[in-house]
Order: sequence, then structure tokens, then C-alpha cells
Amino acid sequence: MFRYIVRRLLLMPVMLLGISIISFGVMHLAPGGPVSLASDLNPKVTAEARARLNAYYGLDKPLHVQYFNWLSRVVRFDFGDSFAPDGRKVWHKIRERIPVTLSINLLSEVIIFLVAVPLGLYAAVRRGSLFDRASTVTVFVGFAMPGFWLALLLMILFGVKLGWLPISGLVSLGYDSLSIAGRVADRARHLVLPVFVGAFSGLAGLSRFMRSNMLEVIRQDYIATARAKGLGERAVVYRHALRNALLPVITILGLSVPGLLGGSVIMESIFAIPGLGQLFFQGVMSRDYPLILAELVLTAFLTLLGNLLADVGYAVADPRIRTGN
Repeated sequence: MFRYIVRRLLLMPVMLLGISIISFGVMHLAPGGPVSLASDLNPKVTAEARARLNAYYGLDKPLHVQYFNWLSRVVRFDFGDSFAPDGRKVWHKIRERIPVTLSINLLSEVIIFLVAVPLGLYAAVRRGSLFDRASTVTVFVGFAMPGFWLALLLMILFGVKLGWLPISGLVSLGYDSLSIAGRVADRARHLVLPVFVGAFSGLAGLSRFMRSNMLEVIRQDYIATARAKGLGERAVVYRHALRNALLPVITILGLSVPGLLGGSVIMESIFAIPGLGQLFFQGVMSRDYPLILAELVLTAFLTLLGNLLADVGYAVADPRIRTGN
């Protein structure tokens, strides 16, 4: 297992290189560019001005030269300067938004895991019961309900009608004048709706997935054998069945790692949250090439890391993988 992990870690830079080449090429094949967006709507911009802008951004060089110039900076952990009017370092813009997106998505994932696994487990063990039928209806409602629509409904109910929760931003206007406890409470109130909306759809999917896995496992012969030996139902379910039922769930959790920093463009736009999803959308609309590439590379790295963590989690949960049997 250790050799497998080392092999995967050594292969990761090669895969990142391939992903960056494809991303760089596709991005430059897309119509429009930072210069055209800045000059097409202004009839006074001359061809000489466009040429100076291309030279300023380094877009006058051949595509392979642009790529190697970018790559030489990235290996030094320098993603370059943003093409936006502020001209700030790309990494500085990403770094200041990471805590916002990470906190919301991490809280959502924790809620999903802590609620969905017991919910799916209990529904499988009590198959056909009133609880199982009620949870099934709730889950299908969660699948069918669009996240943005749920967000708008909750904003109208809890923000407009009842006035219990804020509906935009991360802090209130008088945040600086609050005490430490008041600031914590204010941030928590702002996070309630985004975290709930982010967790609701994922909770529905993972709980059904856990239920189906558990139902499949408890039908296996070794479960019947364990019961025939006189083991209690609790020991059969939690010691023998649950561990094998969690294997596919581990894969889902590993693949959710990129989502921790990926952000949600729709949710962050609805709740006016300055996160990475909103930043990436702004970068795409303004053709901010350095910012787009930085976020794509970051997402690709987290995807590869999530796959590796899923494999390691498999080995921890299943001894057969560790021994190679």
C-alpha cells in the first residue's frame, strides 16, 4: 500500500501537467479575450492600442511560449498577476477567499456525513417501516428541489417574512462594533442558510446511497452466518455490515474534496458571498486567464488528492486491500 501511495504521488505532477496543457489550450480557443473585451465596445481604441495591450498581457507571443512562461512561474508557486483592473497577484485574490468557501463547504460536508450515514443506516435496518417511507419521501423531495429555488424560499421565509436570519453577505453592517461573542453569533446567523442549502441536496443523495449499500450488504451470506452463530443484531449491523457498506461512501467523500474549495457560483451569487465560486465566475466573464488557470490547477490538484484519499480510506476500511487479497 505504501508503494502504491508513493507511485500515485509521483504520478500526480505528470497528470497535473497534462491537465494544465489541455486547460491552457481550451481556454485560448474560447472566443473573446481580455483585450477584445476591453476594446471592442470602445470605437476610439486603435489597432496600436490593442497591440500594446496584447504585449502588456504577454498575448502577442506564440501559444507555446505563453504556456512555458506561465509554467515557469507556476513551478515557483507564482500564478502571476490578474488581468483585472486591480492587477493584484492571483494567489492573493484566491487566498483571501479560501476561508469563506472552505468554511461553508466544510460545514456542509460535516452535516451531510453526520446525518446521512445514520439516516441511511437506520432506514435500511428498518426497511419498510414508517421511518423508512417518510425518509424516502423527504429524500425524493430533496432530489427534485433545485438548490437555488430552495434558497429563495428560505430567504423569503426566514429573512423577509420572519426576519430571523440575514439573507446576504457574511457580516452585518454594525459588525465592527460588536463584541467577540456578538461577532461569532453574527457570522453564524449569516452562515445558517448557505450551509443548510448546501447540505440539503447532498444529504438526500448520500443517505439514499448509504441505504442501498446497507441493504445490499445485509443480504450477503456472511451476514446470515453471523446471525446464525448467535451474534446480536447490533454486533451484526455495526461490526460486520456497516464497515463494508461504508466503502462506496468513502469514495464519494474522497471525490467531494475538490468541492471544498470549488465554491458554488449560484449559491454564492444568491447569498452575495465573496467566495471562490464567485471569483471564478468573474474571472471567466472577464477572460482573466491567470485567475482561470490558477483555479483550474487548484481544482485538478484537489481532485487527484481526493482520489488518493479515497483509495487510502478503502485500505483503512477493508483489510483485504491492505494485504492485496
